[in-house]
Amino acid sequence: MIPSVLAAPAPGWTTETDVVVIGSGIAGLVTALRCRPRGRVLLVTKALLDAGSTRWAQGGIAAALAPDDTPEEHLADTLTAGVGICAEDAVRALVTEGPEAVRGLIDLGAAFDRSGSGDIELTREGGHHRRRIAHAGGDATGAEISRALLAALKDSGVEVIEHALVLDLLKDASGRAAGITLHVMGEGQPGGVGAVRARAVVLATGGLGQVFSATTNPEVSTGDGVALALRAGAAVTDLEFVQFHPTVLWLGADAAGQQPLISEAVRGEGAHLVDHAGERFMTGRHELAELAPRDVVAKGIINRMHETGASHMYLDGRHLGAATWEHRFPTILAACRHHGIDPVTEPIPIVPAAHHASGGVRTDLFGRTSVPGLYACGEVACTGVHGANRLASNSLLEGLVFAARIATAIEDDLAGPPGTDLPADERRAGGLLDPGLRGEIQRIMTSHVGVLRGAEGLATAVRELSELSEPSAPRREQAPGVAAWEVTNLHTVASAIAAAARLREETRGSHWREDFPDRADGTWRGHLVTRLDGNALTTTYERQEGSRA
Repeated sequence: MIPSVLAAPAPGWTTETDVVVIGSGIAGLVTALRCRPRGRVLLVTKALLDAGSTRWAQGGIAAALAPDDTPEEHLADTLTAGVGICAEDAVRALVTEGPEAVRGLIDLGAAFDRSGSGDIELTREGGHHRRRIAHAGGDATGAEISRALLAALKDSGVEVIEHALVLDLLKDASGRAAGITLHVMGEGQPGGVGAVRARAVVLATGGLGQVFSATTNPEVSTGDGVALALRAGAAVTDLEFVQFHPTVLWLGADAAGQQPLISEAVRGEGAHLVDHAGERFMTGRHELAELAPRDVVAKGIINRMHETGASHMYLDGRHLGAATWEHRFPTILAACRHHGIDPVTEPIPIVPAAHHASGGVRTDLFGRTSVPGLYACGEVACTGVHGANRLASNSLLEGLVFAARIATAIEDDLAGPPGTDLPADERRAGGLLDPGLRGEIQRIMTSHVGVLRGAEGLATAVRELSELSEPSAPRREQAPGVAAWEVTNLHTVASAIAAAARLREETRGSHWREDFPDRADGTWRGHLVTRLDGNALTTTYERQEGSRA
């Protein structure tokens, strides 16, 4: 049983704005800045302004900036990585508007690394046939982008509420988005549960990696936006395509929570994947070897682990030399040394871990969801640009490009008449789960819905997740609170992922079925669309038309 509204106290305070943006990564910050000239903007973030996923982005932002590169080549690489189910019009918008969007970011103050001649220094990552990844601080691109955007936010007039967990969408009598309910944590004012009335609501809540035991995502990435959208009646698409980053620092079999990422750019600069015998096992598996798309590399690593019985593989970058490590990858070098590994003198132990959701809340080319007045941008959204497997470093670009598009669309909302009074909410507030079930949800997902999936494991996952939320379950009906709301969101999103993964009986991109090892374009070249019907999730298949295989 999935709640259609979270059990919570009645709002004790109300504020009004024109646009409320939820999330402070690149998608949320750019949306807020772009919308501010059009009206009042309130930005709500779950922790501190700089605590989202953007600041952790190491590799960079992809765009056809080099003289020998073109948007068409970027388009081709993106479609190849997406394995036949990208929305080509969305990808075309991304790659054609991307270069100018990056230049706008530079004009805003973002300082990318430059060569001795003053040109932006570009590198390669997996799936790219050109050097088109702009980076900053060597491997601290996200931190630099976040810094520049937060600096611009200070004098923008955008209001900010930190430490606020969004709960549910408010709708007017016509069913249009009319605001949100939220809970402000800690000592600050306003405190407790409140309501924000707004003409437009933008979800920019980031990822959902915390549904798995080990992830590169920060602790705040609990799928709150996807869960809210489902409860609001919005369509959610392609959730089965969770990308596992191939190279995450292996800290032991029991490591859990946010794990240190070893950027794909390390392989772009020439590091090799090797097994315990020192053999390069990706050579011959793909024309790009270590720089194949992420799903190919993750599968190659898992296959080699199975073949050798090893718990992890290695990334060998010793030949890059100390100077390259210190200049190009200072953050990664420090993280490895913190854990007792020196990449300059020894290979780095690595293993795949949950990284990025290619699916999410379904949107059109301007970020509109299926609920009028509700928009989504960034990792929480499914714009169609990623298909079955995100091309490396396209995520920051997606947030940048589609945030600008949302601001254009929202102008029409703000010009229209205000919504009618909010009706009484007759949706049922299902029971909240015991916060202690968080580890159980993560165990189920990691064991059965991880990199390698099969019918038996997926059936087990669906059943066990369902049992956790049965009305008779002993750990239901918990008192409202942040931990209970978060674990209930995690359960909603995990249930939707598992159900979609069970239905898709093929291997495509980041969805790898050991019992259906081949791609099935004749049957599965399309999308699984999930909605909440009452208190039950329903998932239906929609065939994709007109995309390249």
